[in-house]
Amino acid sequence: MAEPPVLDAGELGADELLARIKEEGRIRLRTEFLDAEHEVTLRWDGDIFYCDTPTRLHKHDSESEMRTCLENQGYGH
Repeated sequence: MAEPPVLDAGELGADELLARIKEEGRIRLRTEFLDAEHEVTLRWDGDIFYCDTPTRLHKHDSESEMRTCLENQGYGH
């Protein structure tokens, strides 16, 4: 499997991120947390969206829920 693209958090808007996740299947975002750089993997399996962070994995049943997460976490502007 090819490595997913790596983007910087805030580089794209939430709608653009959603489109990339659906197109690619998964993407990675570089983000800063507690003065350290981390990567977050955002995935879609065709039904459920996943946010895999260094501390937890959470799921979203709809595109609307995922968009809200992306905006609230600062992943998409």
